[in-house]
Amino acid sequence: MQKKLHLVSLGCTKNLVDSEVMLGKLKEYTITDESTEADLIIVNTCGFIQSAKEESLNTIFDLDSTRKESSVLVMAGCLSERYKEDLQEGLKNEVDIFTGVGDYDIIDKLVEEKRGQFSKKVFLADEGNTRVVTGSSYHAYVKLSEGCNQQCSFCAIPSFKGKLNSRPLGSIEAEVKNLIKNGYYDFSFVSQDSSSYLRDFNINDGLQQLISRVENIDGVKSARILYLYPSTTSLDLIDKMSQSKLFHAYYDMPLQHISSNVLKIMKRGKGVEQLVELMDHMKKQPNNFVRSTFIVGHPGETQKDFEDLCKYVQEYEFDRVNVFSYSDEDGTKSHDFEEKVPQEIIDERAGILGDIIAQTTTKKLEDEIGKEIELIVDGESSEHEYLLSARKLMWAPDIDGEIYVNDNELQEPVKYGKIYTARVTELSGDKLIATIIK
Repeated sequence: MQKKLHLVSLGCTKNLVDSEVMLGKLKEYTITDESTEADLIIVNTCGFIQSAKEESLNTIFDLDSTRKESSVLVMAGCLSERYKEDLQEGLKNEVDIFTGVGDYDIIDKLVEEKRGQFSKKVFLADEGNTRVVTGSSYHAYVKLSEGCNQQCSFCAIPSFKGKLNSRPLGSIEAEVKNLIKNGYYDFSFVSQDSSSYLRDFNINDGLQQLISRVENIDGVKSARILYLYPSTTSLDLIDKMSQSKLFHAYYDMPLQHISSNVLKIMKRGKGVEQLVELMDHMKKQPNNFVRSTFIVGHPGETQKDFEDLCKYVQEYEFDRVNVFSYSDEDGTKSHDFEEKVPQEIIDERAGILGDIIAQTTTKKLEDEIGKEIELIVDGESSEHEYLLSARKLMWAPDIDGEIYVNDNELQEPVKYGKIYTARVTELSGDKLIATIIK
């Protein structure tokens, strides 16, 4: 009988690409959603913030408690890399194989030999790695680089992911062409700091070159870039994305804060005036979509700083925003700062900003009512059997929302994974309702 594999990929989409590489190396296994039936269980962990670390550990404990005795449990990824010595000692009864962020491409050998390994070099997937793309028949993530050269005081990623390591343009082009051959036409390009792409080769317009290269590939119908960094994003890059026929004017830039005091403490490398100019330029672009992330409660954040942040978020009216509560992370500069914000105040601020975000997001969704949009139908909705689940073509999968299709004016059945034009008719809760018209 063919052996079964259960894989859990936690954290970001960059982790997901590495998980898909592991699936590609373990094709002799049948993938199963039932961990209790699996002969091999892999958890690709996240070690970014405290809540992610807790989720990774809880997942390990839960899977170990219910797995069959003969199974092999592998702990891989960022958390495993970041705390490798402590975890190998503390989880030696739960985990059979430990590995980090450098050996995804030899996971088959590690499993066969039932041994752990932590290579010093961080793994970066390229066109030579056969991936099993998950979750979609038409959309795929493509990783631009690994590591990060930024020095944000709150972030531990460079400590275990290393410095920026960009893929050559030719490698990305080859991977996209391979994915197109397998039916994929919608792409999200990702990395820790996408706007620094190719700066390790002393090339400052790497993303502009990427956009030009991808635009010349037959079969690409839609593309977006995730995770821009303020100090490496230029007005020219914003214009290049806006003018592209394939890339959406989709600006995903985690600002983290807007107060000059907090930005300086965070070591974000961009003044408030320059930051505002950058954000205003994004908003001037036709058909723009602006997403960001903010941290509340960072050491040194005053009530005035927080009020400035709330005012900016309310006035800018982002299309989507995430808010994170600050958490101390080992090995970061922020961890050693003395001006800590009490946890109850952090929680209160997160709630206040979260309410503002909910209001502005609702307003942006209401603005879609009556418009004709391009969307992709993914399948039946979990809400009701007569509703179809779709997303706006511009939106990034899983994070920007879901649209319910409740009517079809075409004289043919709707096909999943196909692009349609639809008319948005109403907003129900946080979901847009639409009718397919062509």
